[in-house]
Amino acid sequence: MDKRAHLRKDPRDFTGGGIFGLQEDNGTTGDQLIDDRIKALVDEWACGASNKLVQEVIVTALKMGRDCLPQGDMKLYSRSLKEMRGASNVFGPYADERKISIFGSARTKPEEPEYKVAVSFAKKMREAGFMSITGAGPQLIDDRIKALVDEWACGASNKLVQEVIVTALKMGRDCLPQGDMKLYSRSLKEMRGASNVFGPYADERKISIFGSARTKPEEPEYKVAVSFAKKMREAGFMSITGAGPGIMEAAQEGSGRDGSFGLNIKLPFEQGANPTIEGDEKLINFNYFFTRKLAFVKESDAIAALPGGFGTMDELFEVLTLIQTGKAQVVPIVLLDSEGGTYWKMWMQFVKEHLFRLGLISEEDFNLFLITTDLDEAVEEVTSFYRNFHSYRYVGKRLVMRLQHEVTPELLDGLNKAYGDLIEEGEYQTCSALPQEKDEPHLADLPRLICSKKRGLAGRFRQMIDFVNQH
Repeated sequence: MDKRAHLRKDPRDFTGGGIFGLQEDNGTTGDQLIDDRIKALVDEWACGASNKLVQEVIVTALKMGRDCLPQGDMKLYSRSLKEMRGASNVFGPYADERKISIFGSARTKPEEPEYKVAVSFAKKMREAGFMSITGAGPQLIDDRIKALVDEWACGASNKLVQEVIVTALKMGRDCLPQGDMKLYSRSLKEMRGASNVFGPYADERKISIFGSARTKPEEPEYKVAVSFAKKMREAGFMSITGAGPGIMEAAQEGSGRDGSFGLNIKLPFEQGANPTIEGDEKLINFNYFFTRKLAFVKESDAIAALPGGFGTMDELFEVLTLIQTGKAQVVPIVLLDSEGGTYWKMWMQFVKEHLFRLGLISEEDFNLFLITTDLDEAVEEVTSFYRNFHSYRYVGKRLVMRLQHEVTPELLDGLNKAYGDLIEEGEYQTCSALPQEKDEPHLADLPRLICSKKRGLAGRFRQMIDFVNQH
């Protein structure tokens, strides 16, 4: 076993028992011969106490291959597992140390008082015994892994499934704590499950709707959520909610069972799925918030938020952060309130006075969302986003934007005159599908714009999309 094993101990379960309390899952492929080969592979690799959990991960990886999950999903899940393994290895030797996570703006300068406070605080915490956390195989085995995956027949995902299996075996040899292994194995299963549920609806536009679980049916916000979701369904959008009561139930009532997805989270005190989505094949139960939030962001073509508590704020700020930092694509975001409501007005006041005024966000960031109490305006904000714009992706340093309609000379000229500040070099041009886009053959015939776009500047980029939609 790894010589570092004596440094390890099972870390405290950050869920308060939720990880260690997970039931054992003796995963099987359903093929005894394959199961035996997986066991032999893991036994030979010698993963010690984690043998069974490593086998679980490998079984999940093979099943994902057979599920024919999109290549983007497979790359995401493979990379996620590698990052979780890497983090556990970094933290492992310091398992006996208390640690404190310190959050704050990346834009604060050394001469500002907040910077000096952070230095002093972290120093005092170190003196108190706390470390600070801030935002920063042999060929024979390889051949056996390849043979196993080839026999299981994962198609285009063969190499990515092999990557997941290699990472699983390495995690076993790393002597990762059992709590970490249970967390990573369960996470992979949840991500696989979500991809399988959403897969058949890949061609449907979807909107995630956030809001309080405590809103009662007689309250105006509940009625607004019902009406908004109904209008969005009529406009061709399915709704994704957290599957619980309150605003979530209202949205699914408006969308109807056939037009709804429910991403339920297992909590010790709440919440069961609401009657509209209970028992539906589009109801997904998550054990972890981070896998649930990944599904919300990954599957949504738009976001709407109604008044809510910590959960709603968490989901909204998560989306805004991912879009602002370029970790998620720009989508329309609507902050909707009932007529005469002041929830988002007060939120906006806080954002302006305490984030914008202090230079912690930029003026362009306000283009990322719309605050309204008008249902029709809210629906228009979402639907007009896709009037001409279809989607975009980066190919190296180039941004390729797919459109619904042919690029006119007026549009091209207008972009080069008004939005040249978004480009590193050159100008906006038209193009056909690039060779790197061959994994999206259904989009091959769409008209395209291409440019060497500067990274970031999400708010300004949203303005550019609005300009495109006017032509």
